[in-house]
Amino acid sequence: MLKVKVTAIGNAMGIVLPTEALDKLKVGNGDTLYLIEDAEGFTLAPSQQDFESQMEAADKVLKKYRNAFHELAK
Repeated sequence: MLKVKVTAIGNAMGIVLPTEALDKLKVGNGDTLYLIEDAEGFTLAPSQQDFESQMEAADKVLKKYRNAFHELAK
């Protein structure tokens, strides 16, 4: 377990991750991390599980039923 402190960053609050954590997450400056809530608290992850596959499935449905969605939006 790594200990981090919450600190002021401009008008916001943030945490500074140690190099060891960044290496394990395989992230660097400018990368996006996701804070995922689960039954035991929160998990910090470099990508949201299944998010990309869910978005691909949604794109297929939206393309397939484009006309129907367009009519429903009226």
